[in-house]
Amino acid sequence: MTGVLTLGALGASLSVDAFAAAIGKGATNQRNRWIDALRVGAVFGFFEAITPAIGWAIGLALSNWIAAVDHWIAFFLLLGVGGHMIHAALKNNARTTDTPARSASALRLVATALATSIDATAVGVSLAVMQVNIITACLVIGAVTTVVATLGVMLGKHASAYIGRYAEVLGGMALIIIGSTILYQHLSA
Repeated sequence: MTGVLTLGALGASLSVDAFAAAIGKGATNQRNRWIDALRVGAVFGFFEAITPAIGWAIGLALSNWIAAVDHWIAFFLLLGVGGHMIHAALKNNARTTDTPARSASALRLVATALATSIDATAVGVSLAVMQVNIITACLVIGAVTTVVATLGVMLGKHASAYIGRYAEVLGGMALIIIGSTILYQHLSA
């Protein structure tokens, strides 16, 4: 059985993309408080926790299909969300605060969280093969990602003073780079 420390390390490695995206989210929202950062972290943690369970449930029968397309799905989701962020920042470059409608902002957050966690579906298949307790694995991975993403938002908040109004452009570029990196790593493997 895989130990909690091993699952924690797995959670930390899976949360790297969420951390980078959370920094961008924190840099674009000037109103960040701990509760806002924790909300963003919880959304990232939730998706990072459920995607291994989805992969585990799907099992070995579809593992080749998942591995064949997970990088494309993540790439296009991150490209779309990142491109939208850049477009919105350039279109509204005089904006000084985070003004999009709450539902659009929430939808972007969910799409980003899903895109950064989609690769964990394949990890879930591996956890099934290793006969790991999936509930424990999901709880540990989700908790680690929540903490890491929350810290990312707060770090991004402080970085925004240096980044200025181009924070959303940089956040969008970061998401596109993350998506491109995921795609490159899978295609070059």
